[in-house]
Amino acid sequence: MKKPMVNPGAVQLLHSNSIEHLFFGCLDQNPKIQRELFDRLSSKMLSLSLRYIKETAAAEDVLIIAFRKVFDRIGQFRQQGSFEGWIRRIVVNECLMYLEKQRNLYREIGLERIYPEANQASPSDNLDWEDLTKMLQYLPKGYRKVFELFALEGLSHEEIARKLEISENTSKSQLCRARIQLQRLLHFRTLKN
Repeated sequence: MKKPMVNPGAVQLLHSNSIEHLFFGCLDQNPKIQRELFDRLSSKMLSLSLRYIKETAAAEDVLIIAFRKVFDRIGQFRQQGSFEGWIRRIVVNECLMYLEKQRNLYREIGLERIYPEANQASPSDNLDWEDLTKMLQYLPKGYRKVFELFALEGLSHEEIARKLEISENTSKSQLCRARIQLQRLLHFRTLKN
């Protein structure tokens, strides 16, 4: 005798008026049932998303991504616990992943705001090539390489990341730090003269 594909205890859920009965329609990838599930849970899950993500448009985007994952991974639901709880967990995980991406983006963008002196022009901006190459020797090797590839060779952060086998974020942060150190070196050079 073949073992049933679904938990026999869950079969009775088909007759109930709960969210769990929609599981089987979603498992069969029935678009009408998927739409019904979305319609029944979207407002509740949006409220959940808004607890994590304060911007409504972003929370709605995260909700859509979460439901897409629900429908793509419906076969992974083991029918242990509630179906709605499983969906809730996916929504929360998507919210947390979104927030982590935002934190990384702010770190990336924020470096220049934290160190505004790296972007300010100074009288020593008219530096000749020889002085610049001498000053580059004082930079740590990683900073110097990224600065040379970006400022002197004109490569993008994506190209630098591939070439040096580092992440784009590492390339951006090293460039920012190289600029800061060069600004400090220029400042000390100006004080000496």
